[in-house]
Amino acid sequence: MDITIHTSSLPHDDPDAALHFYRDILGFEVRNDVGQGKMRWITVGPVGRPDTSILLAPPAADPGITKDERRTITEMMAKGTYGWILLATPNLDDVFEKVQAGDAEVVQEPTEQPYGIRDCAFRDPAGNMVRIQELR
Repeated sequence: MDITIHTSSLPHDDPDAALHFYRDILGFEVRNDVGQGKMRWITVGPVGRPDTSILLAPPAADPGITKDERRTITEMMAKGTYGWILLATPNLDDVFEKVQAGDAEVVQEPTEQPYGIRDCAFRDPAGNMVRIQELR
């Protein structure tokens, strides 16, 4: 089989803040932006890599989700335990400095992990954990 990962999804509760983080700070290009107000589905991805995308979607937009489930999702997002993504770069220190200068919440500075990966971690505006590991 020939299967690739094309798009992963992360929730957002403020589309403008999400755009600022993923487009202006991380440097991703916007591929699609549909909807209005807080109900916007925004697709972003690395420049020159149209085969890989992140869909920034409003949480709990499915009409089948109950009021209690929506409350749980909102609470988990506020704690930063609902969504996360792992990115990679050959220039971890440069990326860390740029993201930190963009006022993102730093969770972990660049660190050599005991399992052999050097990485750092931030929270995006919706509270999603964004880990960035260094390519070697």
